[in-house]
Amino acid sequence: MSKQNSEADVAFIAALAELLNKNDLTEIAVKREYGEDDSLNVRVVKQVNVVTTMAPAPAYAPAPVAGAPAAPAPAAAAAVEDPAQHPGAVASPMVGTCYLAAEPGASPFITVGSTVSEGQTILIIEAMKTMNHIPAPRAGTVKRILVEDGTPVEYGTPLVIIE
Repeated sequence: MSKQNSEADVAFIAALAELLNKNDLTEIAVKREYGEDDSLNVRVVKQVNVVTTMAPAPAYAPAPVAGAPAAPAPAAAAAVEDPAQHPGAVASPMVGTCYLAAEPGASPFITVGSTVSEGQTILIIEAMKTMNHIPAPRAGTVKRILVEDGTPVEYGTPLVIIE
């Protein structure tokens, strides 16, 4: 390939990057044919940073007036629990993207209420283009699935609860 083709390719790639930003795309892939045995494959990807925000803390109720009967504590507050603290929680062993099935459109590895045996694959975490099968650490029944298909997960994120 000549220097002139190389400069044209750099300009082409820069134009693709501009197109990516202008149209709010995250990825463009193009194959440019120059001849029978000469081509250029270009894939431009924009990394998307996911920003999560914490919900604001609930406003505190005003202090009760002296002599007024105390209001009972709301039952909903007692029912809220941290899934990571549950003894049956299965935490993510790595950072990656969580998949509930082997491929798009396939049936999921597990569903709520299904029985799993120790070592059975319960989901897949993709990390650096490698599909890592996550096994059930113990036998039991799936009580909750805490992630959705295609969700990015961090190390230690609770994935499922098996009792």
